[in-house]
Amino acid sequence: MKQALVVGLARSGIAAAQLLLEQGWTVRLSDQKSLEALSEHAQMLLDHPNVEWRLGEAAQTLLDGMELVVISPGVPISHPVVAEAAKRGIELIGEMELASRFLQGKLIAITGTNGKTTTTTLLGEILKNAGRRTWVAGNIGVPLSGIAMETRPEDVTVCEVSSFQLETIREFHPDVSSILNITEDHLNRHGTMENYIAHKAKVFMNQGADDGVVLNWDDPVLRGMAGKPACNIVWFSRVQAPPFGAFVRGDVIVYGTPDEFRPICSVAEASIPGAHNLENALAATAVAMTLNVPAPVIRHTLRTFKGVEHRIEFVREVDGIRYINDSKGTNVDSTIKAIETMSRPTVILLGGSRKQVSMLPLAQAMKGSNITGAVLIGDTAPEIEKALDEVGFSEYRRAGYDFTKAVYMARDMAQPGGNVLLSPACASFDMFKDYEGRGAIFKNIVNGM
Repeated sequence: MKQALVVGLARSGIAAAQLLLEQGWTVRLSDQKSLEALSEHAQMLLDHPNVEWRLGEAAQTLLDGMELVVISPGVPISHPVVAEAAKRGIELIGEMELASRFLQGKLIAITGTNGKTTTTTLLGEILKNAGRRTWVAGNIGVPLSGIAMETRPEDVTVCEVSSFQLETIREFHPDVSSILNITEDHLNRHGTMENYIAHKAKVFMNQGADDGVVLNWDDPVLRGMAGKPACNIVWFSRVQAPPFGAFVRGDVIVYGTPDEFRPICSVAEASIPGAHNLENALAATAVAMTLNVPAPVIRHTLRTFKGVEHRIEFVREVDGIRYINDSKGTNVDSTIKAIETMSRPTVILLGGSRKQVSMLPLAQAMKGSNITGAVLIGDTAPEIEKALDEVGFSEYRRAGYDFTKAVYMARDMAQPGGNVLLSPACASFDMFKDYEGRGAIFKNIVNGM
């Protein structure tokens, strides 16, 4: 029986273990957490006869007899197990790479700093409305390993892909890929912007002449990638007319060339608000047209799609104050985009765990916006405070690590007719399990008012 080591037992690690077990492997499980601290999904494998639990041990000491190592996205390639596996000649891959080897049908991979979840979900809805049997997975909800064995040759899988997952791909081969944008993020993991960009570009490294990649013409980094993919490039643009792709002509989303194009949907008809969501709609349109989805289906979906949870999500109005959950605002650029959609005076909740990026662009964006106040939380509160002081934004308060206190402080600072916006510009791991947990707790607090 073949033996594999799975390192990291969050959702994707457990899905990888289950996939390997289905294929007849014995699996050694490694994590620094105790069994009690792991999820219910992990504990479902507790009595499996082909599972060996090795919790709390250094993963690099567990390689004897292993033919494969699968690491979760949360395990960086700087981890000692990566070097030790290479030294021993043991293949090491990520969960997404493993899953892709069993996937059937067309694979669409969506990456970028911001907009991945919205674009992936929107594209999934477009394909479902077109009558295609569609799976939406990856760095969103269900790991790719969780659905791989259920796919059929006629299916389409839309996969949200993070830079962490792209670190460990080898044969991962989308039929269509897309990079939505690239701004500063995850430098605590990747070290430099050059490394971060290189990992994002890996999404098209195995694509060929019969494949396609959709890139953002308005992003100078991505426009600079012209000529690098071996596949066909389709562009999208909110402000210009690229050589070929989805763009805006007048107030209409169109697809084609600057001289010959077909209308898809008016900008006003698209139901998700904001310039950033127009970009997401353009990207989804470009991918869908590449897959020969009829324009009326795209139009209908753009009209009816209501967005995703935790992304500029209206929660409730209390005493004339609207509460908006943008917990998915986990980096500076994402939060700036949320700020730009605020048309009322807004108090913002900011802060979380560090990514080693500058908070000055955020402070500058706040200074000239409808943000009237801020409540700072978590590890990054001192950094944000320093940036706000530098630009002369003084209407802020500190709430430490008390999230309930922070929400009520924001309520007290807000005025009727205004908003309270949770858009932290930071990861959540200093205080919460993940951004979904942070958003859910915010909604519980607001709904309890």
